[in-house]
Amino acid sequence: MKIRAAVLHEMGKPRPYAASQPLAIEELELEGPGPGEVLVRVEAAGLCHSDLSVINGDRPRPLPMALGHEAAGVVEATGPNVADLAPGDHVVMVFVPSCGRCPRCMEGRPALCEPGSAANAAGSLISGARRLRLRGREVHHHVGVSAFADHAVVSRNSLVRVEPSLPFDQAALFGCAVLTGVGAVVNTARVPAGATVAVVGLGGVGLNALLACRLVGATAIVAVDLQDDKLALARQLGATHTVNAGEPDCVEQVRAATGGGVDVAFEMAGSVRAMDVAYRITRRGGRTVSAGLSHPDHDFSLKHVTLVAEERTIQGSYIGSCVPARDVPRFVALYQGGQLPVDRLLGERIGLAALNAAFDRLASGQTVRQILIPSAG
Repeated sequence: MKIRAAVLHEMGKPRPYAASQPLAIEELELEGPGPGEVLVRVEAAGLCHSDLSVINGDRPRPLPMALGHEAAGVVEATGPNVADLAPGDHVVMVFVPSCGRCPRCMEGRPALCEPGSAANAAGSLISGARRLRLRGREVHHHVGVSAFADHAVVSRNSLVRVEPSLPFDQAALFGCAVLTGVGAVVNTARVPAGATVAVVGLGGVGLNALLACRLVGATAIVAVDLQDDKLALARQLGATHTVNAGEPDCVEQVRAATGGGVDVAFEMAGSVRAMDVAYRITRRGGRTVSAGLSHPDHDFSLKHVTLVAEERTIQGSYIGSCVPARDVPRFVALYQGGQLPVDRLLGERIGLAALNAAFDRLASGQTVRQILIPSAG
């Protein structure tokens, strides 16, 4: 079938993207689903910093590539060996397919699935197939999803069924921002009630982490960002303290407000500078958790003695250490019960033609979560 999709042909084009147009809206040929695969009509897709990191070259990927990885839609057809989904089912797409058989999957850590990671790096589905063509040339899949399109073929292992009562624009958030942000708090860090926490970087993932810190009963929640409007939103969402990261005494302000530093600091900006701030505002014996993805060539350094003498812990968190089939439904239930108001993070709704300009807004930090509605044109 023919579909419309946003394709990246060249990384690192200059901003503004509205002028350089890194994403081309192309008519692609989409093959039908193979064994273990599903054809999904994409109804909504979130614009995430992970997409921007491919566009600007921070996360090198094989090209050409159809972008988009945080999405929700409707099953239109299933391939052989898919027995538990049917046309009409509503699904959330997850950007790491899990094989269920590798050592990481068998120890209950599907976010670290080895075949899934290898397929994502190669730009293929977990089967090794590529179902997209542009004038006869293969187009790579973005982390097994490629959701900036009106349709996508994905692995069954990239999908979680959700109830039709959940609006698509809200459902899309659960494929990345909610899993990563909320999961980092409840799964990776397991923040206990009464803890003091800080979130450095208030994009979609960081604000979801902030919501989760409030959910679990943190007593002090410090929000740190360069954008004053995001700090204002963080206060509305439950932050007890806000600090602008651009202030020269940012670290001192946080440590003074929390009696020497926080129990857990979350780095959610994907930068070494943010990680440095997060580590420095963590108290003795505390934990610094990073879910931000910086450029692969960037290194983080620290004073080794503080790690030992202060019994610090540094921990990574990928997809919030989630088991998507378990965590998407339970996070949705928390949202629908009014305990996790992720809908307050939704921003503009756009069509495919507006994607490049929308990534300008994302790159400048002017927005939290813009939502692509492919049917809007």
